[in-house]
Amino acid sequence: MGGSRARKPPPPLRARVLIVDDDERNAFAASEALEVLGHDLVVARSGEEALRRLLKEEFAVILLDLHMPGMDGYETARLIREHPRTRDTPIVFVTAVFRDETHIFQAYQVGAVDVVFKPVDPFILRAKVAVLTDLHLKTIQIRRQAEERHRLMRENASITEARLAAELALRKTRERQDSILRSLPVVFTSRTGLPPFGALFVSDSITPLTGFGPARFIEEPEIGLGRIHPDDVGGVIESLMRVSETGAYACEYRWQCADGEYRRFLDQGVWVPGDHGAEGEIVGTLLDITDRRQLEEQLAQARKMEAVGQLTGGVAHDFNNLLTVVLGNADILLRKIEDPKAHSQLSAIRAAADRGQTLTRQLLAFSRRQQLNPQPVELNQLVRAFAPLLKQAVGEGVVLDVQPSETEVFVSVDSHHLENALLNLAVNAKDAMANEGRLTIRIERTAEPAALGTIVVSDTGSGMSPEVREKVFEPFYTTKEVGRGSGLGLSQVYGFVSQSGGRIEIESEPGRGAAFVLRLPLTEDRPGLAANVSPTAAIPAGSERVLIVEDDPAVLSVCLDMLAGLGYRCEVATDAAGALARLEADPSFDVLFSDVVMPGGVNGIELARRAQRMNPDLRILLTSGYVGESSLKEVHEFEVIEKPYRNSVLAERLRAVIARSTMEPMPAEQTRAEQKRG
Repeated sequence: MGGSRARKPPPPLRARVLIVDDDERNAFAASEALEVLGHDLVVARSGEEALRRLLKEEFAVILLDLHMPGMDGYETARLIREHPRTRDTPIVFVTAVFRDETHIFQAYQVGAVDVVFKPVDPFILRAKVAVLTDLHLKTIQIRRQAEERHRLMRENASITEARLAAELALRKTRERQDSILRSLPVVFTSRTGLPPFGALFVSDSITPLTGFGPARFIEEPEIGLGRIHPDDVGGVIESLMRVSETGAYACEYRWQCADGEYRRFLDQGVWVPGDHGAEGEIVGTLLDITDRRQLEEQLAQARKMEAVGQLTGGVAHDFNNLLTVVLGNADILLRKIEDPKAHSQLSAIRAAADRGQTLTRQLLAFSRRQQLNPQPVELNQLVRAFAPLLKQAVGEGVVLDVQPSETEVFVSVDSHHLENALLNLAVNAKDAMANEGRLTIRIERTAEPAALGTIVVSDTGSGMSPEVREKVFEPFYTTKEVGRGSGLGLSQVYGFVSQSGGRIEIESEPGRGAAFVLRLPLTEDRPGLAANVSPTAAIPAGSERVLIVEDDPAVLSVCLDMLAGLGYRCEVATDAAGALARLEADPSFDVLFSDVVMPGGVNGIELARRAQRMNPDLRILLTSGYVGESSLKEVHEFEVIEKPYRNSVLAERLRAVIARSTMEPMPAEQTRAEQKRG
């Protein structure tokens, strides 16, 4: 009869929860929130204390504070995951400091299953811990049930009802687990340990990532590897093949989603050996890191372009000073020398210096450090007027199709640089079409997401691969043969559009042509009447007294020769202090011609202002090879001629400044508008 005596039921299962927090108040708050669950709550004040507890006791879940003195949460989690006893214990990070995506990603990387932010909502904390403790207890319960099942089968039929109740409870627990998994931005996976590593389990969060439901991965074992980018699949297979030896893996790859687009995933997991000789499996997580990688690449590209821009600005001033000396002396000698051979050689020197000047301006345009003179422009009118020159540039084999918008489109840009940008795009299109095809220039006015004037320059050429599209705006990058291009044309277009407050986009595929989309902010201003300037037959001369201020001896010498050769009475100074001393001693100077960038702490703009306070009738003309980004934005009232300048251009600008001296000063608002730079 003793065999029929009822067995005493085992005591209810209780889980142990480890709370790791150096702040007594936070630990108390967590304990209060979880006390209602009825589990054993253990508090550790540091990472070291937590590790000692874990070596002696088994816990269902660890609530781990990230920000602790000494050993922080990241280091504690890594040590927990490295120990065989605790590597499967769920870790939930609790933090009030590290909320950004980088720290959250790092938390998952070191083994966290979830992250909770302080101040903690007690309901949310209880719900998360309840799921994890339920999973822990159910694991223990299932193991006990397996042992009990042999006895229950020899008992009466009533035991069957108890077994069904346990299965129902387990199903509910799994449903709760799936609900939690769907709410996390992570895909949880389980797959076989042999090729093709077919999926055994995939959480529902795979659907928004890939466009495929979990069942598709389980029913088609080959889909996981089959849609990985061909360049990445080898590394993924190698990582998965070695996971049974290494114990863990992590790899990054591009995966083709249901819409045909590739997304970049971070796939990582661990090897779980099978019980009693059964095959093991790979358990892991999948994260979509496409946007993060794109941001990282854009940041790296921006830093690279900024570095090039800083280098350009650093050398532009000195380089333009050198070109000023070369061009100036070449112009002077060309007027004096009659020998045909020497004249031809000097012309070659001047032509080479002109190319150097163009190269410097292209670099400054790319780096957005060029001086711009934006004015209201109507795009339809500008493109129509410029079309004949574009047609001449692309040749007879290319059909030029200009498609104006139905309404007027006004933008504020430097029209000369915009025409130069269109010319660069047209020449590139001609080369891409091998001198034969259709070049279309379409003008549009868009309202969303912002009011923009758009110029679309498209061709029927060979198109570009994604790799070429990513690099096409980089300076000196070109796909043309050596000698057919400097690689600066498109980078100049990019710099000009960016400096004008717009943006440029590329739409292109290999074999389908290319379209460059220039988007520029609209303006409410309207163009004024253009002044008619008659060409000058001869270089204008003068006899006024000119004070030349230039710190570069070679530039000073050539400038003195230029102006003296034109009949001006010139004196020189090498800095602002010397110039002010001369002006104070002799107020009869007519013109101040000064460099902008000078040593001594006083630039040419401030020198000009001080000089005009001393002599309000003094005419001012400034010059610079590169005034720097801060000076470009400074509003001032003076004329500026860029280095390197030709003798004829300097003469005309100087006469224009002298001629305007009798006019009334412009209002301050008009001055700022007309002198605004980039």
